[in-house]
Amino acid sequence: MSTDAPGRFDHAALIVDSDDTVERLLVPVLRRHVAARQNVLVIVNPGTEHVLRTRLGPDADGVEWGVADAFYGRLGFAFAGFRHYLRAQHAQGRTVHVIAEPDVATDLEAPVDRVAAYLSYEAMCNDVYAGYGCPVTCIWDSRRHPTLVIEGVRSIHDHELTAEGRRENRTFVPAAEYLSGRAEVAMSPEPDVSDLDFAVTGLGELTGCRVGLWAWAVEFGFADAAADQVTSAANEVITNGLRHGRPPVRVRAWHHDKTLIVQIDDHGGRALPADAGYRPPGGPGDGIGLWLARQLADVLLTRTAAGRTSVRLYFPYAVTHRELDVHA
Repeated sequence: MSTDAPGRFDHAALIVDSDDTVERLLVPVLRRHVAARQNVLVIVNPGTEHVLRTRLGPDADGVEWGVADAFYGRLGFAFAGFRHYLRAQHAQGRTVHVIAEPDVATDLEAPVDRVAAYLSYEAMCNDVYAGYGCPVTCIWDSRRHPTLVIEGVRSIHDHELTAEGRRENRTFVPAAEYLSGRAEVAMSPEPDVSDLDFAVTGLGELTGCRVGLWAWAVEFGFADAAADQVTSAANEVITNGLRHGRPPVRVRAWHHDKTLIVQIDDHGGRALPADAGYRPPGGPGDGIGLWLARQLADVLLTRTAAGRTSVRLYFPYAVTHRELDVHA
């Protein structure tokens, strides 16, 4: 169990449809923080930052401006990165209001719904960030997302910043309830022929499996370090399948444009908990496999049906290499 102190997480949504909305609703909030000398960190896209700086004028110097690349990338990294930041502020006795604009956009051509996966992380923020005492306001632009996404955003934030002021979201759904309805998502069909397709019957076969996956990732242009991460994420899931499922564990790998996809199936038939891999391990007895896999893959989906538990990992080239470029 985590040792973080429990508490109520102040998690608000700001739905914008124009630069004018940003100016009318967010600039007054920032001015109040500056006037009261309260800590505020703003991490938004360049267009939103330009609007805010222009409207704030000299008050912009009283705001801490974060760099999106330091927080956003793979979804699990973003989730863990914000947690690390909030935990550090809490340890220092600081309360910081974080105002963030998620770096995700609806893309109907992508092989997986990245926005839906991000919303699950946002829902888990309500539990995992609760002990740090730092409010978070998330900006979502209705020009970039369909109505269904925006309604989903409202359902995982307990409040919304509106023209009438800050109001409670009556459609708010707690994390456990939200995830339970989405953990067993329908996956797109597997291809008839995969780039790799093999069975692992025991832990002694993991080395050969890792070698094959690493070479496959490199063949598709992934840097050595990125190929290591693809291999490590898959290894964690395969190991879980061998230990908790029933071998053989089937491993298939294929690609969709510049996204590498790995699916691991075991025949234990035991459904994974809805929050599997979302909560950081808090002690030596806690499992780390799916937590690590969620950090290394951009999106991780699970499904249990017909006696088979499937875990699918997505590694988009640009997203997987983003942190490598940032930290190079």
